[in-house]
Amino acid sequence: PHCFLNLFCTLLTTSTMAILKSLKCVCHLCVNHTCETEAEGACWNSVMLINGKEEAVKSCVSPSELKGQVFCYSSRNVSKRNCCFTDFCNNETLHLSPEPPPEGSGWSQLELAAIIIVPSCLVCVGVILGICAVQNLWCNLIKAHKQDPEESLDDQTLVSTDKCLKELIYDMNTSGSGSGLPLLVQRTIARTIVLQESIGKGRFGEVWRGKWSGEDVAVKIFSSRDERSWFREAEIYQTIMLRHENILGFIAADNKDNGSWTQLWLVSEYHEHGSLFDYLNRYTVSVEGMIVLALSIASGIAHLHMEIIGTQGKPAIAHRDIKSKNILVKKNGTAVIADLGLAVKHDSNTNTIDIPINHRVGTKRYMAPEILDDSINMSSFESFKRADIYSMGLVFWELARRCSIQGIYEDFQLPYYEQVQSDPSVDDMRKVVCEQKLRPSIPNQWQSCEALRVMGKIMRECWYANPAARLTALRVKKTVSQVTVVKDVKE
Repeated sequence: PHCFLNLFCTLLTTSTMAILKSLKCVCHLCVNHTCETEAEGACWNSVMLINGKEEAVKSCVSPSELKGQVFCYSSRNVSKRNCCFTDFCNNETLHLSPEPPPEGSGWSQLELAAIIIVPSCLVCVGVILGICAVQNLWCNLIKAHKQDPEESLDDQTLVSTDKCLKELIYDMNTSGSGSGLPLLVQRTIARTIVLQESIGKGRFGEVWRGKWSGEDVAVKIFSSRDERSWFREAEIYQTIMLRHENILGFIAADNKDNGSWTQLWLVSEYHEHGSLFDYLNRYTVSVEGMIVLALSIASGIAHLHMEIIGTQGKPAIAHRDIKSKNILVKKNGTAVIADLGLAVKHDSNTNTIDIPINHRVGTKRYMAPEILDDSINMSSFESFKRADIYSMGLVFWELARRCSIQGIYEDFQLPYYEQVQSDPSVDDMRKVVCEQKLRPSIPNQWQSCEALRVMGKIMRECWYANPAARLTALRVKKTVSQVTVVKDVKE
């Protein structure tokens, strides 16, 4: 009892000291080569073999990253990692060369044998007796707590070129936290990517097509002045349980510093069709194709908006920049939601929302009326979800216009193309949407097609001026899925 009491007091004292003080560590890629983490975190020192050369990384590990303990395990001849818990304790250079055996040992062979064999026998007897007593408890424990794949796979297995990216991500997703690959694996992947061609530009920087292990990946490169955007998007993508077939598959985040400038990389799955905006500009869609795209868009947004309760839960997330350029089209004709850099998460326990100071963000053409006239209730997370629904209705309008029925379809246009110019201001959009209360026109011929009629009805119910009257993403998903069922029954 006295031992347990002493241990408890020691832990309590240590925890109290830790709360009062943050931990400072050496960090190669940080300003002043120093980073700071919470007291429950650790200083991280690692060296790993990349292309035959030892490469060292020193940085901070946050308490959430430390939970998995993957950062503190080494892999023989591949990597050596060390976590320590005092200021600048990682200021030493690790090497992969084996340590020499201790010298000056004066034990004889007989003494060594006795020291090894006697305790081993006692341990074996104890283990055999213990197994009989706790067998049922152990089985239940195994079922309740599956082994963490991050511990069971070493770095060489995780980044083996025999595994394709989908398998790699699937392995880490299905039995892990669903929040992405470990940091070390992300860095290893990012640093072996070869950029091929630039495929787009935006306000954040550029998007490139790259190659990793013979597979195409998309690399979003932020400039160093957009570090906050890069960090935010990487943080959102690595939210526990975020992975979904209709959310863009995140692979890695890394910062690259060549001494004179820093590049911030965000690596994701590559989709050759590009954005829905590009796709609808090039192609028309069939009724079936329209329903598949609309259903997958609604499914992706519904998953974002949904909170999953539990130890492996997921917070509710609002996108805040839904538009056709931020939705990508997969090879199978479904869509994924991308560009989560402006997203906000809701903490239901404290009922708080992590909102930037300037809440008027996103693309002006797609802004909901309550954002345009500044009447949005910033303290209610539902407000942000309802603004997403308004924007999704506009995307559905773009999609439905390109639906070809018996060879009849309309040219691709952006919402409100008749009312405002190519780059409208907030005032321009407020006059049209809030004061004149205009919405994109829904052609009469859509009434002749059941799918288009339903799509038109959904749009109107997403565009209500009163945010509370709009549909939820889950309701949109169910309604669109029922169009498919009705169609199948008729055929």
